[in-house]
Amino acid sequence: MRRTASAHVVLHAKDPARLIMSIAVADKDNAEESFIVRQDEVDVPVREILDQHGARLHIADVDSGRITVGYDAVITGQTPPPMVEESELIHYLRQSRYCESDQLGNVARAEFGGMSGVDLVNGVRDWVFSQLSYIPGTSRSSDGALHTLIARHGVCRDFAHLNIALLRALDVPARLVSTYAPGVTPMDFHAVTEAFIDGSWHVFDSTGRAPRHTLMRIATGRDAADTAWLTVMGGQVNFGSLTVAAQADDFQDDNHADLVNLST
Repeated sequence: MRRTASAHVVLHAKDPARLIMSIAVADKDNAEESFIVRQDEVDVPVREILDQHGARLHIADVDSGRITVGYDAVITGQTPPPMVEESELIHYLRQSRYCESDQLGNVARAEFGGMSGVDLVNGVRDWVFSQLSYIPGTSRSSDGALHTLIARHGVCRDFAHLNIALLRALDVPARLVSTYAPGVTPMDFHAVTEAFIDGSWHVFDSTGRAPRHTLMRIATGRDAADTAWLTVMGGQVNFGSLTVAAQADDFQDDNHADLVNLST
């Protein structure tokens, strides 16, 4: 399968700052890509590091002024997921900033008590889909799973946070994945959920907005705090614009019920 992904960003720095960007696909081995940061038409050096969750972070030091970031990739094939470490299962079972599993235990047990495995994951997926309305622009950066459940609306990251919190409350390790998602409208970075069942990580999406086999992993973490596409250190940088695109040449319908592994 051949897939393409791109992200183009315009920023305005008021002071010198360090940009930490998480917009590159995780599957570097199968990608032909370019990552260019420019300021006042001059290329800015970019270096790459890996974070603790395996995401590729690109770092650039900029001065004040207009900044453009361009990332383009062509991905051919898929790299199988790595071996699962016991420590990561513990890590993704604990409550986190946006996934208050300790406060949603009663809800989880009332709705899904007695369920396990794929039945539990599909049950959570369907329930969250039925409880929330997908409404762009209604979610705040500070909203967690509990607020989302009360508000009954949100965007993809809110759906994922509620999935994760409910599963962790039932002792199922779960995590958030930011992706490029062919088929999502409006096109943007797309957050989905991975749950550890039947011995491996399986991806599901309560929004049902993109075929899972076309997804391209960007970053993985406990919640959105670990997968932010931009972090700024040392100065004020104002957001200008973001354009995201993703396509796949093997675009199939997804019943969202079968178990699907997300590569890398």
